[in-house]
Amino acid sequence: MQKVGVVLAGCGAKDGAEIHESVLTLLALDRAGVKVRIMAPNIDQFHVVNHSTNNEYKSKRNVLSEAARIARGDIVPLEDIKSDELDVLIFPGGTGMAKNIFNYIIEGPNFTVIKDVESLTRDMIRKNKPIGAICIAPVMIAKILQNMNRGGKVTGGFDEKISADIESMGINIKKVDARNIVVDNKNKIVSTPAYVEAKSIKDVAIGIDKLVNKVLEMV
Repeated sequence: MQKVGVVLAGCGAKDGAEIHESVLTLLALDRAGVKVRIMAPNIDQFHVVNHSTNNEYKSKRNVLSEAARIARGDIVPLEDIKSDELDVLIFPGGTGMAKNIFNYIIEGPNFTVIKDVESLTRDMIRKNKPIGAICIAPVMIAKILQNMNRGGKVTGGFDEKISADIESMGINIKKVDARNIVVDNKNKIVSTPAYVEAKSIKDVAIGIDKLVNKVLEMV
């Protein structure tokens, strides 16, 4: 049975993982009959946002404990997982991912990725194991490829700023909508823009289903 790791960045599009993207990913994997390991880094969130008002709370929350809401408690600290335990790694998106897992929203294209996530991702790439990147996650994959001095190809949807920032890292982009995927066969990376482009959850579902099917096919 294939073993797939899914990395969550908390719970909530604006300060953690995008919930629709996360649940649709887990649903597609369950339908495929694979074994899923849901994981998240055991760190504090960058901040906490009231999703109905966009106001910031002054309280602190933990990425792992928040992501456990989506995982229904079946979650492990990312730092406990090694690439040898996985056949595939998938990153759902969310603006919160680009705050907690990598700080693109704060720093722009000169952002950094937290150590444990970059290390695991590098190992997967070196071992030629497929990676799925959803929504804003392709920006992080582009940075890791740049840090590894590798070329590659991902999508930033039709967003001009995201696409330009990815290209500034030396990574090629292909513009597609939320119902489609971009496949980098050399690096075994599959990406889809999801809510970077999507106007409805059904469009996100179509793209994520295609991504999940493709990464499993690449194993």
